[in-house]
Amino acid sequence: MPEPAPSSFVVAIDGPSAAGKGTLARRLASRYRLAYLDTGLIYRAVAARTLAAGKKAEDAGAAQAAARAIVPADLARGDLRAEKVAQAASVVAAHPGVRKALVEFQRRFAADPPPLADGSPARGAVLDGRDIGTAICPDAPVKIFLVAGSETRAKRRFEELSHRGEAAIYARVLQDMQARDTRDAGRQADPLRPAPDALEIDTTELDADAVFERAVAHIDGILESLRDRT
Repeated sequence: MPEPAPSSFVVAIDGPSAAGKGTLARRLASRYRLAYLDTGLIYRAVAARTLAAGKKAEDAGAAQAAARAIVPADLARGDLRAEKVAQAASVVAAHPGVRKALVEFQRRFAADPPPLADGSPARGAVLDGRDIGTAICPDAPVKIFLVAGSETRAKRRFEELSHRGEAAIYARVLQDMQARDTRDAGRQADPLRPAPDALEIDTTELDADAVFERAVAHIDGILESLRDRT
């Protein structure tokens, strides 16, 4: 397996909710010894802070203040996976001021990733989100964009919520997901779209192993190419 140079290799993974970004990112981080940042958690942390302050996600000023106050410990909050926080995260992410406040945090992570859990230096970073390859790390050597049908993604989210013991109705989950897709694709600040040089993988009919294998083959090819240039 080709190995990236220490602290120099960035993998950007984008796509809509429940397309499989987190699962793929974590597996790639383990395989290539990369630091992993789930950028969606940053926006969820902003949403959680905003809601906890008694404000609405639509309140741009309150959301921006929450974004400026974010600290790493916020990414470990126990309420970040709650569905109301997930919905609010999509709303706060549409505020330009929020996105601006969080861009530098993400870029610093990519440029200077923290050590791995065992204390060893990371060989780079993998970030998953909705605009990593287009806005946060446009120069990343690897860009992957995952897609899947909205019904498939709604089913995955419904099963995830049910497994966690959260009450959920499939039709409502699908409706919320479609509304979120519309917001993400239509927002003025960095709308959800694949980078021109991104590998696009449709995960609708693929299991996690098949998606992982395609991504690994793509990454190994890029690593070999980079290696040949040096």
